[in-house]
Amino acid sequence: MNKSVARSLFSIPVIVAALGYFVDIYDLLLFSIVRVPSLHALQVPDDQLLSKGIYLINMQMAGMLIGGILWGILGDKKGRLSVLFGSILLYSAANIANGFVTNVDQYALLRFIAGIGLAGELGAGITLVAEVLPKEIRGYGTSLVASVGVLGAVLAYFIADMYDWRIAYFIGGGLGLALLVLRFNVFESGIFKHIKEKNTSRGNFFMLFTSGKRFIKYLRCIMIGLPIWFVIGILITFSPEFGRAIGLAEPVNAGKAVMFSYIGLSLGDMSSGILSQLLKSRRKTVAIFVLLTCGIVAIYLLQRTQSLVVFYGLCLLLGFAIGYWALFVTIGAEQFGTNMRATVATTVPNFVRGSVNLFTPLFLLGTAHVGVLGSAGLILAGTALLALWAAWKMEETFGKDLDYLE
Repeated sequence: MNKSVARSLFSIPVIVAALGYFVDIYDLLLFSIVRVPSLHALQVPDDQLLSKGIYLINMQMAGMLIGGILWGILGDKKGRLSVLFGSILLYSAANIANGFVTNVDQYALLRFIAGIGLAGELGAGITLVAEVLPKEIRGYGTSLVASVGVLGAVLAYFIADMYDWRIAYFIGGGLGLALLVLRFNVFESGIFKHIKEKNTSRGNFFMLFTSGKRFIKYLRCIMIGLPIWFVIGILITFSPEFGRAIGLAEPVNAGKAVMFSYIGLSLGDMSSGILSQLLKSRRKTVAIFVLLTCGIVAIYLLQRTQSLVVFYGLCLLLGFAIGYWALFVTIGAEQFGTNMRATVATTVPNFVRGSVNLFTPLFLLGTAHVGVLGSAGLILAGTALLALWAAWKMEETFGKDLDYLE
């Protein structure tokens, strides 16, 4: 790597976007890690841990769906930096407040507010990095952001393991507020400044639905990410239940499952970014990682190990297989013009995250008929087929010039 490329990759916007996503992931995944101890502390009975956990996750994801639209529109109307500042301030405050909850309803409301805040971070960061880096290396830059960012889940596990769950929320909120200081050194995208001077419609969310071609393109961007959140939202979040379903004698620690899967996700994000640069193709790389996901999930569901080490190893492999998250968001940013880019790059990952609101009732319905493992297998098949079809049909965007309008 020559000095000019290294200088671009490790510039202030890339570093701050990576650190912002690091704190975002810490706060986003913290509930999955402290779900059981926090609900126990709120006196939720053991037989309601799954149902109350799903309720709280759905509230967080509902907030992310709403926040994705709000922050996306703001990012295209007011600029990428406005989202980077506003979103982190909101979710940091909400997560500090999470440490004071005394019942499940308070918990749900604050997870909803935190979800709104968390929705803006990744899309705005990826959009900014994609626009400020040379097109030949932006795949490396967005992968670097995600690879560093997802390690926030590892920190969340260790913090939750060392401290009470309430303290873990306080620390997450404090990290976010501390990051605001660094954000003052970030500069706005030149591409956005250029179109801001023009009299053109920006951040019009409804433009995505006024053209059939544009709407189908938008749906494809969402579809390629569905297997990622199925793995995170179902297989990893509810890993204790899957551990029991495959007959593990020892209980699975959800926090460890999250930690190992996100270590794998970090490695996968970097690998998919490098692979897409080598193949000079986003589409082929997505297809490879979706097929890899299918293979690892099949092993996860069909194996009957009695070793927790093997189980956590499979969680790591699952994380690696879905490690095209940064690539998936980058594709969304590259598919649309500058006047719609932040809207798409912010809403797409949040609609994918919000798909857990569909996955969980389908999963529970399927569990009643074909069991935990069979239900998960059916959802995997559906999401993988949609993702492969979308990747096959979408435009190749590697090396595409992003200075254009819808």
